[in-house]
Amino acid sequence: MLLIHSLHKSYGNYEVLNIGSFRFDKAIYWIKGANGSGKSTFLKAIAGLIPFKGDVLLNQKISLKKNPAAYRAAVNHAPAEPAYPSFLKGEELVRYYMQTKGGNREQVDAIKSVLGIDHYLDNPCGSYSSGMLKKLSLLLAFMGNSKWIFLDEPFTTLDIATQQALQALIQNSTDKGFIITSHHNIPGEAITFKGIYGIQNKTLEIE
Repeated sequence: MLLIHSLHKSYGNYEVLNIGSFRFDKAIYWIKGANGSGKSTFLKAIAGLIPFKGDVLLNQKISLKKNPAAYRAAVNHAPAEPAYPSFLKGEELVRYYMQTKGGNREQVDAIKSVLGIDHYLDNPCGSYSSGMLKKLSLLLAFMGNSKWIFLDEPFTTLDIATQQALQALIQNSTDKGFIITSHHNIPGEAITFKGIYGIQNKTLEIE
């Protein structure tokens, strides 16, 4: 589970998030909200990518603030608009993630097959389309042995077939918890959500 304790995030004098206490059991969750509501900031915060006041506990024992390396090793994040150094090849990033996050070539090939990723990973990221970058970010997010995966607008820029394949991949990854943000509708029959929330008044509220 994930336990959020007094998560506060501001940019200068502008407060974006003020979440007192919240618990996510291992399941699939959907966070709705308009652009600018704080969805991406929330995911980046609980992924350990940006500083904030408060803490997040994984399984009641691994603190993001006190045990940052162990915490980050157990969570993966795919951004809404992925960007990588243009000179790096996708395959180089895959090998790096295998070293830092775990996983193996068999796992990588299985995820590539689901997402419909072909041989473009051998090319520099600067040559990728937005859809190709999105698929690469999703591949990296599903690699390794993470306990939680945070997906920010994962269905944008993907064709319908890949969206459906990703929905099945999420639904079938029963050993992980997911927090997904999307301002688009997600078919209710495709993914079974334990909770659907929105960010209102700088905090999480049930939809």
